[in-house]
Amino acid sequence: MKRTSRIYVTTRRVALCAVLVLAATSASVAAADEAAGPFGVTAVVGATAASARVGALFSADKAGSLSGNHFCTASVVHSPQRDLIVTAAHCVDGDDGTNLVFVPGYRDGLAPYGVWKVGRRYLPDGWSHGQDEDSDVAFAAVDELAGKRIEDVTRANRFATGVATGATAVTVIGYPDSREVPISCTNKPLAHSSTQQRIDCPEFTGGTSGSPWVNGDHEVVGVLGGHEQGGATADTSYSVVLGSEAAELYRDATAR
Repeated sequence: MKRTSRIYVTTRRVALCAVLVLAATSASVAAADEAAGPFGVTAVVGATAASARVGALFSADKAGSLSGNHFCTASVVHSPQRDLIVTAAHCVDGDDGTNLVFVPGYRDGLAPYGVWKVGRRYLPDGWSHGQDEDSDVAFAAVDELAGKRIEDVTRANRFATGVATGATAVTVIGYPDSREVPISCTNKPLAHSSTQQRIDCPEFTGGTSGSPWVNGDHEVVGVLGGHEQGGATADTSYSVVLGSEAAELYRDATAR
Protein backbone atom coordinates (compact mmCIF):
# COMPACT_ATOMS: atom_id res chain seq x y z
CA MET A 1 0.00 0.00 0.00
CA LYS A 2 1.76 3.14 -1.19
CA ARG A 3 -0.53 5.82 0.08
CA THR A 4 0.37 7.59 3.29
CA SER A 5 -2.11 10.08 4.72
CA ARG A 6 -3.69 11.21 7.92
CA ILE A 7 -5.95 8.14 7.79
CA TYR A 8 -3.81 5.46 6.17
CA VAL A 9 -0.24 5.16 7.41
CA THR A 10 2.10 2.59 5.96
CA THR A 11 4.03 0.72 8.63
CA ARG A 12 6.39 -1.15 6.33
CA ARG A 13 10.03 -0.13 6.54
CA VAL A 14 12.53 -0.90 3.83
CA ALA A 15 15.34 -3.05 5.19
CA LEU A 16 18.44 -1.00 5.94
CA CYS A 17 20.56 -3.53 4.15
CA ALA A 18 18.89 -2.81 0.80
CA VAL A 19 21.43 -1.56 -1.66
CA LEU A 20 20.50 1.48 -3.72
CA VAL A 21 22.53 4.27 -5.19
CA LEU A 22 20.60 7.41 -6.06
CA ALA A 23 22.69 8.85 -8.86
CA ALA A 24 22.22 12.12 -10.71
CA THR A 25 19.18 12.07 -12.93
CA SER A 26 20.96 12.90 -16.15
CA ALA A 27 23.36 9.99 -15.71
CA SER A 28 21.04 7.43 -14.21
CA VAL A 29 17.62 7.52 -15.81
CA ALA A 30 16.95 6.66 -19.43
CA ALA A 31 14.30 8.59 -21.27
CA ALA A 32 11.16 6.55 -21.78
CA ASP A 33 11.58 6.50 -25.54
CA GLU A 34 15.16 5.24 -25.54
CA ALA A 35 15.74 1.68 -26.65
CA ALA A 36 18.50 0.96 -24.14
CA GLY A 37 18.75 1.33 -20.36
CA PRO A 38 19.71 1.77 -17.73
CA PHE A 39 16.34 0.45 -16.71
CA GLY A 40 15.13 -0.19 -13.17
CA VAL A 41 17.36 2.49 -11.64
CA THR A 42 15.80 5.08 -9.34
CA ALA A 43 17.16 8.62 -9.18
CA VAL A 44 16.26 12.03 -7.84
CA VAL A 45 14.50 14.11 -10.50
CA GLY A 46 15.84 17.49 -11.49
CA ALA A 47 13.61 20.51 -11.97
CA THR A 48 12.57 20.17 -15.63
CA ALA A 49 9.58 20.95 -17.81
CA ALA A 50 8.55 17.29 -17.62
CA SER A 51 8.79 17.08 -13.83
CA ALA A 52 6.78 20.31 -13.46
CA ARG A 53 3.71 18.38 -14.64
CA VAL A 54 4.00 16.05 -11.63
CA GLY A 55 3.34 17.18 -8.08
CA ALA A 56 2.39 16.24 -4.56
CA LEU A 57 -0.99 16.21 -2.84
CA PHE A 58 -1.47 17.83 0.57
CA SER A 59 -4.32 18.47 2.94
CA ALA A 60 -5.45 22.06 2.49
CA ASP A 61 -4.65 22.84 6.11
CA LYS A 62 -0.98 22.12 5.33
CA ALA A 63 -0.79 24.63 2.48
CA GLY A 64 1.12 27.08 4.63
CA SER A 65 3.62 24.49 5.83
CA LEU A 66 4.30 22.06 3.02
CA SER A 67 7.52 20.43 4.17
CA GLY A 68 6.99 16.84 5.26
CA ASN A 69 3.24 16.86 4.76
CA HIS A 70 2.60 15.40 1.30
CA PHE A 71 0.83 12.05 1.08
CA CYS A 72 0.23 11.15 -2.59
CA THR A 73 1.34 12.08 -6.10
CA ALA A 74 -0.68 13.42 -9.04
CA SER A 75 0.03 14.84 -12.47
CA VAL A 76 -1.46 17.30 -14.94
CA VAL A 77 -3.15 15.74 -17.99
CA HIS A 78 -4.49 17.56 -21.00
CA SER A 79 -8.16 18.46 -21.02
CA PRO A 80 -10.31 21.00 -22.89
CA GLN A 81 -10.72 22.94 -19.64
CA ARG A 82 -6.92 22.84 -18.98
CA ASP A 83 -7.52 22.12 -15.29
CA LEU A 84 -7.30 18.34 -14.83
CA ILE A 85 -5.02 16.12 -12.75
CA VAL A 86 -4.93 12.33 -12.54
CA THR A 87 -4.04 10.25 -9.49
CA ALA A 88 -5.05 7.02 -7.75
CA ALA A 89 -8.64 6.79 -6.55
CA HIS A 90 -7.51 5.78 -3.05
CA CYS A 91 -5.69 9.12 -2.78
CA VAL A 92 -8.81 11.27 -3.15
CA ASP A 93 -11.72 9.19 -1.85
CA GLY A 94 -11.81 10.65 1.67
CA ASP A 95 -14.73 12.32 3.40
CA ASP A 96 -13.10 15.74 3.73
CA GLY A 97 -14.85 17.34 0.76
CA THR A 98 -12.49 19.31 -1.42
CA ASN A 99 -9.93 20.07 1.28
CA LEU A 100 -6.91 19.06 -0.76
CA VAL A 101 -4.28 21.05 -2.64
CA PHE A 102 -1.96 20.06 -5.47
CA VAL A 103 1.58 21.42 -5.72
CA PRO A 104 3.17 20.78 -9.13
CA GLY A 105 6.95 20.61 -9.19
CA TYR A 106 7.06 20.49 -5.39
CA ARG A 107 10.61 20.52 -4.03
CA ASP A 108 12.09 21.03 -0.56
CA GLY A 109 9.05 22.74 0.92
CA LEU A 110 8.65 25.13 -2.02
CA ALA A 111 5.85 25.52 -4.58
CA PRO A 112 7.55 26.91 -7.70
CA TYR A 113 4.31 26.77 -9.74
CA GLY A 114 1.90 27.63 -6.96
CA VAL A 115 -0.50 25.83 -4.63
CA TRP A 116 -3.69 24.78 -6.43
CA LYS A 117 -6.96 23.96 -4.68
CA VAL A 118 -8.45 20.61 -5.69
CA GLY A 119 -12.08 20.91 -6.70
CA ARG A 120 -14.45 18.29 -8.05
CA ARG A 121 -13.21 14.69 -8.10
CA TYR A 122 -14.14 11.96 -10.56
CA LEU A 123 -13.98 8.35 -9.38
CA PRO A 124 -15.06 5.21 -11.25
CA ASP A 125 -18.16 3.37 -10.11
CA GLY A 126 -16.03 0.29 -9.46
CA TRP A 127 -14.12 2.21 -6.82
CA SER A 128 -17.01 4.22 -5.39
CA HIS A 129 -19.12 1.08 -4.90
CA GLY A 130 -16.65 -1.33 -3.38
CA GLN A 131 -13.12 -0.01 -3.81
CA ASP A 132 -12.37 -2.44 -6.62
CA GLU A 133 -8.60 -2.44 -7.13
CA ASP A 134 -9.19 -2.64 -10.87
CA SER A 135 -10.76 0.84 -10.66
CA ASP A 136 -8.03 2.60 -8.70
CA VAL A 137 -7.67 5.71 -10.85
CA ALA A 138 -9.28 9.13 -10.48
CA PHE A 139 -9.33 12.63 -11.92
CA ALA A 140 -9.79 15.95 -10.20
CA ALA A 141 -10.28 19.48 -11.46
CA VAL A 142 -8.20 22.19 -9.82
CA ASP A 143 -9.36 25.76 -9.36
CA GLU A 144 -7.83 28.68 -11.19
CA LEU A 145 -4.92 30.43 -9.51
CA ALA A 146 -4.24 34.11 -10.11
CA GLY A 147 -6.52 33.97 -13.13
CA LYS A 148 -4.66 31.09 -14.77
CA ARG A 149 -5.45 27.44 -15.30
CA ILE A 150 -2.90 24.86 -14.32
CA GLU A 151 -2.19 23.51 -17.79
CA ASP A 152 -1.30 27.03 -18.94
CA VAL A 153 1.39 27.11 -16.25
CA THR A 154 2.86 23.60 -16.26
CA ARG A 155 1.66 22.20 -19.61
CA ALA A 156 0.42 18.60 -19.55
CA ASN A 157 0.87 15.02 -20.62
CA ARG A 158 -1.88 13.30 -22.57
CA PHE A 159 -4.02 10.62 -20.91
CA ALA A 160 -3.97 7.49 -23.07
CA THR A 161 -6.11 4.37 -22.80
CA GLY A 162 -5.93 1.12 -24.72
CA VAL A 163 -2.12 1.08 -24.86
CA ALA A 164 -0.71 -2.44 -24.66
CA THR A 165 1.18 -3.18 -21.45
CA GLY A 166 4.91 -3.08 -22.10
CA ALA A 167 4.56 -1.64 -25.60
CA THR A 168 7.35 0.78 -24.65
CA ALA A 169 9.32 1.68 -21.59
CA VAL A 170 7.77 4.26 -19.27
CA THR A 171 9.15 6.69 -16.73
CA VAL A 172 7.47 6.79 -13.32
CA ILE A 173 7.83 9.99 -11.27
CA GLY A 174 6.61 10.24 -7.69
CA TYR A 175 7.03 11.66 -4.22
CA PRO A 176 7.93 9.20 -1.45
CA ASP A 177 6.62 10.55 1.84
CA SER A 178 10.11 10.26 3.34
CA ARG A 179 11.64 12.63 0.76
CA GLU A 180 11.08 16.27 -0.19
CA VAL A 181 12.07 15.82 -3.82
CA PRO A 182 10.60 13.57 -6.52
CA ILE A 183 12.25 10.40 -7.75
CA SER A 184 11.93 8.65 -11.09
CA CYS A 185 12.67 5.32 -12.68
CA THR A 186 12.37 4.02 -16.24
CA ASN A 187 11.49 0.42 -17.09
CA LYS A 188 9.14 -1.67 -19.21
CA PRO A 189 5.85 -2.59 -17.54
CA LEU A 190 4.82 -6.23 -17.35
CA ALA A 191 1.36 -7.78 -17.23
CA HIS A 192 0.31 -8.82 -13.72
CA SER A 193 -3.16 -9.84 -14.89
CA SER A 194 -5.58 -8.83 -17.61
CA THR A 195 -6.55 -5.79 -15.56
CA GLN A 196 -3.31 -4.93 -13.74
CA GLN A 197 0.22 -4.06 -14.85
CA ARG A 198 3.42 -3.92 -12.82
CA ILE A 199 6.81 -2.27 -13.02
CA ASP A 200 10.03 -3.13 -11.22
CA CYS A 201 11.58 0.05 -9.82
CA PRO A 202 13.20 0.39 -6.38
CA GLU A 203 12.28 2.81 -3.59
CA PHE A 204 8.73 3.66 -4.63
CA THR A 205 7.43 3.70 -1.08
CA GLY A 206 4.45 5.37 0.65
CA GLY A 207 3.48 8.66 -0.99
CA THR A 208 4.09 7.52 -4.56
CA SER A 209 0.51 6.38 -5.14
CA GLY A 210 -0.85 8.35 -8.08
CA SER A 211 2.53 8.63 -9.83
CA PRO A 212 2.13 8.79 -13.62
CA TRP A 213 3.69 6.20 -15.94
CA VAL A 214 4.71 8.30 -18.94
CA ASN A 215 5.86 6.91 -22.27
CA GLY A 216 8.10 8.57 -24.83
CA ASP A 217 5.10 10.22 -26.51
CA HIS A 218 4.31 12.14 -23.30
CA GLU A 219 1.30 9.93 -22.65
CA VAL A 220 0.19 8.74 -19.22
CA VAL A 221 -0.35 5.00 -19.76
CA GLY A 222 -0.47 4.00 -16.09
CA VAL A 223 -1.12 5.49 -12.64
CA LEU A 224 0.59 3.94 -9.64
CA GLY A 225 -2.10 2.22 -7.59
CA GLY A 226 -4.36 -0.72 -8.28
CA HIS A 227 -3.16 -4.04 -6.85
CA GLU A 228 -2.49 -3.66 -3.11
CA GLN A 229 -3.06 0.09 -3.64
CA GLY A 230 0.18 0.26 -5.59
CA GLY A 231 2.14 -2.62 -4.10
CA ALA A 232 3.19 -3.97 -0.72
CA THR A 233 6.92 -3.69 -1.42
CA ALA A 234 9.09 -0.75 -2.45
CA ASP A 235 10.57 -2.46 -5.49
CA THR A 236 7.48 -3.48 -7.46
CA SER A 237 4.61 -1.11 -8.23
CA TYR A 238 1.28 -1.61 -9.97
CA SER A 239 -1.25 0.25 -12.06
CA VAL A 240 -4.69 -0.46 -13.38
CA VAL A 241 -4.62 -1.30 -17.08
CA LEU A 242 -6.14 1.86 -18.54
CA GLY A 243 -9.01 0.51 -20.60
CA SER A 244 -12.66 1.29 -21.26
CA GLU A 245 -13.54 2.27 -17.68
CA ALA A 246 -10.66 4.76 -17.54
CA ALA A 247 -11.64 6.13 -20.94
CA GLU A 248 -15.23 6.64 -19.79
CA LEU A 249 -14.03 8.32 -16.61
CA TYR A 250 -11.88 10.72 -18.64
CA ARG A 251 -14.88 11.56 -20.80
CA ASP A 252 -16.94 12.29 -17.68
CA ALA A 253 -14.19 14.48 -16.23
CA THR A 254 -13.89 16.53 -19.40
CA ALA A 255 -17.61 16.85 -20.20
CA ARG A 256 -18.04 20.12 -18.35
